[in-house]
Amino acid sequence: MSLNSYQTVDREQLAKDLNEIHQDVLSRIGEADFTHLKKMERWGRVCSLLGYGTAWIFPNPISALLISQGSFTRWTQMTHPVVHKGYDKIANVPDSYTSKKFAQGWRRFLDWPDWITPAGWHQEHDVLHHYNLGEKLDPDHLQHNMEWLRQSNIPMCLRYVLVAVFTVAWKILYYAPRTHKELRLSRARQNKETLSGMTRLGAWSLFTEHGRALWLQSILPYVAFRFVLLPALFLPLGTFAATSVLLTSILAEVFTNMHSFLVIIPNHAGDDVMMFEERGKGRGEFYLRQILGSVNYPTGSDFNDFFYGWLNYQVEHHLWADIPLSQYQYVQPKVVEVCKKHGIPYRQESVFKRLFKAIDIMVGRTSMLKATMPMTEQPLKATG
Repeated sequence: MSLNSYQTVDREQLAKDLNEIHQDVLSRIGEADFTHLKKMERWGRVCSLLGYGTAWIFPNPISALLISQGSFTRWTQMTHPVVHKGYDKIANVPDSYTSKKFAQGWRRFLDWPDWITPAGWHQEHDVLHHYNLGEKLDPDHLQHNMEWLRQSNIPMCLRYVLVAVFTVAWKILYYAPRTHKELRLSRARQNKETLSGMTRLGAWSLFTEHGRALWLQSILPYVAFRFVLLPALFLPLGTFAATSVLLTSILAEVFTNMHSFLVIIPNHAGDDVMMFEERGKGRGEFYLRQILGSVNYPTGSDFNDFFYGWLNYQVEHHLWADIPLSQYQYVQPKVVEVCKKHGIPYRQESVFKRLFKAIDIMVGRTSMLKATMPMTEQPLKATG
C-alpha cells in the first residue's frame, strides 16, 4: 500500500464495517467456545504428559518436542486469550479461566509455568503492545529494538549468527526482563516514584532492586520448577532417569524458544509491514494500523492452528483481542472481504517466508515501511 492510498482510506466506514463484524461475533460467543478452549488445553496437556512420560528413559528430542509444545500451548492458547478477557463474557466459566483469576497467586505455576510473570505480560503485551502497534511506544517494535545491531559495525554474516543464538533463549533474554521492566515502570508512574537500576545491566544485577525482583519473581522460580522440581520427581526411578528428564527439559526449553520466536517475531515485521511515527487517532485508524502492521500465516483447522498457537490469526487478533480462539476461524474470511472492499492489503503467507523477512529487518538488510497519518480524528485511549 502506498503512502497516498494509506492516507485516503475511509476510516469512518472501515470502523463501521469492522464494528459490525465484532458485534456479530460477540453475539455468537457461548459455551461451545469454552469447550473448544478446553480441547486445546487437553491437547497441550497430552503433549506434556507424553513428553515427561518418555523423557526419563533417555534424553531425546521427541520427548523434548512434546514438552515444548505443551509449554507453547500454555502460553499461546491458554494465557494469551484468557488474559485478554476472551472468555470473561461466557456464563458459568470457572473463575480460573477468567482474566482476573488465571495464574494468580498459588495458581501461577499451575496455570502458566513460565519465565514471564502474568502481571508483567499483561502490562507489556495487552496494554502497551496492542495499543501502540508499530509505534515507538510499542515495546515489541522489532526494528526499534534491533537498532543496536542494525547500526553496528558487526559483519553481516555475524549478525545472522547472533540472531540464531538469540532464538534459542529469547524468552529469558528478552521477554522476561522486558515485561518485568514495563510492569515496574507502570507501577512507578502510578505511585509517582523514581526507579533506579533500569539499565540493561541493572536489570540483571542482584545489587539493584529491579534486578533482584527479576531474579526472585521470574528467573529463580521458573528454574526451580522446570529444572529442579520436575526432574526430582523422577528420582524414585533412579538418578539416570532424573538426569534424563533434566537434559530433555533443557532441550525442550531451546525448542519452545525457537518455536515461539518462529511464530511471534514475524507477526509484525517485514519490508512490507508499516510502522508509524505519530500516535494513532480514532477507531478507524486503530483498525487500519492493526491490519497494516500485522501478518497472518496459513489458517483454517484446529490441527493447523494448534501448532501456530492461534497466532496465525494475528490480524484478527489485533482487531479484537477479546474474542475466543474458535471465533477467529469465523471472522477471518469476513475481515478479508472488508480489506478487499477498502483496498487494504491483507498479508497471509508462509511463516518461514515471513521469518526471513523479519530477520532481514533485525540485521538491517531491509527496513519497515513508514506512514504518516492524516490528523483528523480523536486519540484512541487504551484500556487496561
